[in-house]
Amino acid sequence: MKAQSDIYQRVTDRIITALEAGTAPWVKPWTGKGLAGEIIPCNAPTGRSYSGINVLLLWVAAEERGFSRQRWLTLKQVHAAGGRVIEEEIRRSTEICLYRPLIKPELDMDGKEVMDEEGKPKERVVPLFRGFRVFNVQQCEGLPEQLVGSRIEATPQWAAHAAADQVIKVSGVPIEHVLGDDAYYSPVLDKVRLPLQSQFDDAERYYSTALHELTHATGHQSRLARDGIVAFEGFGSESYAREELVAELGAAFLCAQLGIEGRLQDHNASYIASWLKALQSDKRAIFRATGKARNAAEYLLARVEHYSQQAA
Repeated sequence: MKAQSDIYQRVTDRIITALEAGTAPWVKPWTGKGLAGEIIPCNAPTGRSYSGINVLLLWVAAEERGFSRQRWLTLKQVHAAGGRVIEEEIRRSTEICLYRPLIKPELDMDGKEVMDEEGKPKERVVPLFRGFRVFNVQQCEGLPEQLVGSRIEATPQWAAHAAADQVIKVSGVPIEHVLGDDAYYSPVLDKVRLPLQSQFDDAERYYSTALHELTHATGHQSRLARDGIVAFEGFGSESYAREELVAELGAAFLCAQLGIEGRLQDHNASYIASWLKALQSDKRAIFRATGKARNAAEYLLARVEHYSQQAA
C-alpha cells in the first residue's frame, strides 16, 4: 500500500508544481509544430494512446522540456528498437502510472476459498497500481524513422471544425449564443450559454470553451450524474473547484482527441488557488478528476459514434 500512496503523492506534487508556477498544465500543452494526429501522447512502438492521468503527466513533461513530439517509450523498448537514450537524458525520464486489475480468489479467515451459491469460487479485484518510466523519442538517438516520425508545420486559422461541431450537435444539450461575456452551463435549465462565435479571437478558443461547458453538462442527472453538478454547492465551494477541474480536463482531452491544436485559456489567480487547495488537501483528487473527465469525454464521443452508425 505504501508504494501506491507514494505514487499518488508524487503525481499530485508534479501537478501542484506546475500550478504554483502559474500555469494549468492541461492548457495549451501542445503546439501546431508537432506531428499530425499526435496531440494525445502515444507509445511509439505500439502506437497505443495513453489515457487518463498519463496524458496529463506526459503533456506536462513535453511542455516543460520543449518536446514537439508526443511519442514515448520505455528504456527496454528503446533498446529493442536498436536505439539508445542520449547520455545526458538518461536521468531525465518521465514517471507515468500503470493500472491493471488483478483477479484473485476470495478467501475466508482460514485462508480457504469462498464459494458462491452455485459452488463456484468467488473472485475479487485487486488493483495493481505502480509507476514506471518512459522517454520521449527526442531524448533518444538511433531509433527507426517510423518510430520518430516527421515534423509538419500547421498554420492555425479561424475555420469551422467538423468533428467538434458534430460533438456539439449530438450532445443533447441546447446551446444558446448571446452577445456578451458569459459562458456557462446551467444545471437547472440544462442549457449552455456562450458568446457569439464572432466574439472569439479564433476557432480554438470557441471550441475549447464550448467543450468545457459541455463537459459540465455531462454531469447532469440524466447523463453521468456527477456530484459537482447534481449537488451543486455554489460558486467558490470546494465541490465547484473540483467540478471546474473536471471540465478543464474534459475539454483538454476532447480538444486533443478531435485534433483541435493550440488550446488557449486564460485563468485568474483564484482559479489556480482553488485547484491548488483541492490538490493539496487530497492527493487522490487529480486521479478522480482525470477519471471523471475521461468518462465525460468518452460519453460525448460515444454519442457521435452512435448517431454516425444510425446515419450509415
